[in-house]
Amino acid sequence: MISVVSFELNDSAIRFTPAAGNRAELCEGKGGWAASSSARSALRRSPRLLLSAGAQHQKDGGRSPSPRPHGSACRDAGQEHVRRDRAAGSGAAGWPRCQGFPLCCRSGRGCVLAAVPRFMMLTAMFLAALILITVHSQETEETITYTQCTDGYEWDPVRQRCKDIDECEIVPDACKGGMKCVNHYGGYLCLPRTAQIIVNEREEAAAESTSGRNNVIRRTPADPNRAPPNPTHQIQCAAGYEQSEHNVCQDIDECATGTHNCRADQVCVNLRGSFSCQCPPGYQKRGEQCVDIDECTLPPYCHHRCVNTPGSYYCQCNAGFQLASNNHTCVDINECDANNPCAQQCYNILGSFICQCNPGFELSSDRINCEDTDECRTSSYICQYQCVNEPGKFSCVCPEGYQVVGGRTCQDINECETTNECREDEICWNYHGGFRCYPINPCQEPYVLTSENRCVCPVSNTICRELPYSVVYKYMSIRSDRTVPSDIFQIQATTIYPNTINTFRIKSGNENGEFYLRQTSAVSAMLVLVKSLSGPREHIVDLEMLTVNSLNYRTSSVLRLTIIVGPYAF
Repeated sequence: MISVVSFELNDSAIRFTPAAGNRAELCEGKGGWAASSSARSALRRSPRLLLSAGAQHQKDGGRSPSPRPHGSACRDAGQEHVRRDRAAGSGAAGWPRCQGFPLCCRSGRGCVLAAVPRFMMLTAMFLAALILITVHSQETEETITYTQCTDGYEWDPVRQRCKDIDECEIVPDACKGGMKCVNHYGGYLCLPRTAQIIVNEREEAAAESTSGRNNVIRRTPADPNRAPPNPTHQIQCAAGYEQSEHNVCQDIDECATGTHNCRADQVCVNLRGSFSCQCPPGYQKRGEQCVDIDECTLPPYCHHRCVNTPGSYYCQCNAGFQLASNNHTCVDINECDANNPCAQQCYNILGSFICQCNPGFELSSDRINCEDTDECRTSSYICQYQCVNEPGKFSCVCPEGYQVVGGRTCQDINECETTNECREDEICWNYHGGFRCYPINPCQEPYVLTSENRCVCPVSNTICRELPYSVVYKYMSIRSDRTVPSDIFQIQATTIYPNTINTFRIKSGNENGEFYLRQTSAVSAMLVLVKSLSGPREHIVDLEMLTVNSLNYRTSSVLRLTIIVGPYAF
């Protein structure tokens, strides 16, 4: 069991004196306070040391010694100041070893530490307490090491830091299958023997690397403020790289320099250290050639029709439609609003339009223009007299002496009521299509006028014995081409005598047999038109009535009928 005689604190140094035959060391290292193995063991077994140090510190009133140079602290204690060197030597026999601690010196009484500031002393005491508590809680006694490194690194006692382990040197046959071993920080890589690695690192790291071995090129990043490197020193760059003016490897743009081998129908795409030959948009690679993609065979892109083109496509719409803004959908064209191709009326329908014409017009063969409808040719009965075609309509006209009634029918104008041009001694007689003036007194010698249109031959006049007793003048008009047979006039006795017999006959004016007189009663007869008459013409027909009584008395009367046939059948 190790016993510790004393643990002193004074203004100049901290002195730890081990018992005889035992060595204990406690010195300030680069990273703080540290103890040798024997000292650590003693501290674990006698934690009172920490308490003694704390009590001594309290006696001093918590005052920290003033910092003094390391050499001065050693001289005040009457000790020899020995600087740390790289060799781990020891002093006289039985003296403690103070290696690795720049502020330690040796004496016959143990390791003397230079004075430290108060806060550093407190830090050391806290760390010592933490170490003792941790070690004391462990069941097994093991050595505490402050030089452990991450996997792939090992502690360098000379440089007092972790350094990389070169596994390629110490691991036999690290890579299999003909691969080469390339050391890396914290590990190693197995790469093909033809591979080259370019590593950018700091200049000081590059000095420690295994530059050049296994084709590993370590380069220092270019410093713009540093003078350019010696141009005579050439570096070796991997394929696809070239040396730059800063003596570093930079990528070669084969597409820009034209050193690629892409076909004329391919597009060169530069890559880091290489390039790629790709097909332009709208093409796909088939073997070594770029073949056009027929987008029209893919799911429907177009609403109506798809037209494939080299490397692309475009959509077409059916007649009456146009492409929407997305160049795929077809929308209806309102032709009536756009340019109205119709001559008159336009009606838009989906994908097309319909032209219609105003009344009186009809669509021409091109279904766009309108042609006038000749209504007069459609029927000969559209007008009673004459049809006159006009643009988009027609009109009916009538001959002179008629007027249009109802747009189509002709009606006779009674000129005797409107424009009577007869003399005062004449009477106006209107007929279909005109008028005529007849004398008011139509009687001729030896007849005298007894009443309107009635002329009587006096009995006292011997000439009258062989003449009809009376002559009555009548006028009538008929239309031309009147339908036959047709009853046109009735004659009747005005005076009826008893025991008399009346007979009727056509005395004159029927030379062509156009008329027939049919007796209808004992006192009347009907004039029948049996042949059609065409006007304009005038027929004078004398109708005679013979009267005979039982005393063999006979007399006659004549009705002179003037028949005016109009020029038209209306």
